[in-house]
Parts: sequence; structure tokens; C-alpha cells
Amino acid sequence: MASTSETGHAKNVANFEDMISFCNGYGGTYNPSKIAIQIPSLNTLRGNAITVVEDVNTANTAFINATNARQIAFNPVKPLATRIVNALEATDATDALVKDAKTFNRKVQGSRKGNGPKPVTPLTPPDTAAEDKKISVSQQSYDSIIENFGKLGELVISEPTYTPNEVDLQVATLTTFHNNLKTTNTTVINATTALSNARIARNTVLYKEKTGLYDIAQEVKKYVKSVFGATSPQYKQVSKIKFTKPRK
Repeated sequence: MASTSETGHAKNVANFEDMISFCNGYGGTYNPSKIAIQIPSLNTLRGNAITVVEDVNTANTAFINATNARQIAFNPVKPLATRIVNALEATDATDALVKDAKTFNRKVQGSRKGNGPKPVTPLTPPDTAAEDKKISVSQQSYDSIIENFGKLGELVISEPTYTPNEVDLQVATLTTFHNNLKTTNTTVINATTALSNARIARNTVLYKEKTGLYDIAQEVKKYVKSVFGATSPQYKQVSKIKFTKPRK
């Protein structure tokens, strides 16, 4: 489901189409000298706006799917890390090795000795600087889990007596599992970049000063006002069409 802010961008584009329709309805009377607000230019801008809004929607869907896939991949990490430590304790591993394994497990769990758990929580699609910051912090948490789970795996690999019969605890399985964590995390990183770039392109087309859809719509209103007058029904048609601009 699109966020409220994403819906607002689409509404701006839809309202711009309404404005163009009114301008077309004025026939030859709508005849501005400024190229940017002539009908062909307005139609081109509308087409570009539709494209960039759709591109954001596509990138947003890919981002959501990637984060969902990553969450599924990471769900077993914490219980699995604990089982690995338990299995290691059942071997001839030294106390020092087991202690190191427990340290990495605590980091995977997101807690330190004497502290409560530090949860790792994604994720809603970003649309503001604040949301982007949340994504960045969350990403660091995933990176940390990958790193510490990998170090835990290296420890058990180094222990010759770690040879569990349980398939999901065996070294080959753990290696595959760890690689999948890295792959799903990389997919999210790439999806985040694609979404961010799509939003930059959208914001340029819709909100860039003087050339963006928002500013052009205001210029159209001014022109209609100058031609038909402030109290004219024509100006009332276009003046009531609402366009919004995101806060910086």
C-alpha cells in the first residue's frame, strides 16, 4: 500500500491533468507566450511526471519485497546462533573457545552482558530524511548480525570435534545460511539505492524550482488569471485545483 506522501505525489499529477483539460477547453484564448506553460509543454511535463511516479512505485515494491525476503532469511538467526553455542559446548572445545562463541552469540542476539536486548527492527519504506536515517541505523544492525554470525561460524569450523549430526548445525549448512544472509542483505541495499534514486528523479520533475510540475501549475494559474480576470469562472476553475509540495 502506498504511503500518504506517495499518494500525494500521484494526486499532484492527476490534478495537473485536470488543469491541462481546462486549458484545452479555453481554446485559442489560452495562448501564452511562455513556452513552459504552452499546451504541448504541459503535456510533455505530465507524461514525464507519470513516468517518474510510476518508477517510484515500482522501486518501492521491489524494496518492500527485498526487505520482506531479508526478514524471512534473518528470522532463524538468533535461535540458530544459540543452538550452535550449545552444540559447541557438547564438544571437546576449550573453555576459551566456548567463551568467545558466547560473546559472538550475545552480539548476534543484539545484547551485551548486563544489558537488555537491543532489537533489530525494520522497516517501512523511506520517504524523508528521518526515515532514511532509520534505514541506515537498521542496516548497520543487519551488517552487525552478518559479521558476528560469520565469526561464530569461523569459530566452530576451527574446532575439529564440532561434527553435529543435525544437518542445520553442520558447517556446510551454516556456510550456505550465512551466504544467504549476505545475499538478501545486499539485495535490500541495492533496492534502497534504486528507490532513493527514483525519488530524486521524481522530485526533480515534480518540484524543481521554476521547471517542476508544482511551479509550472502556479504559472498556469497566474496566466489564466491575467487573461480572464480574478473573478472569472475560468480562473475559479484552475485556482481551486490543489497542488502540494513536500516540506524540505
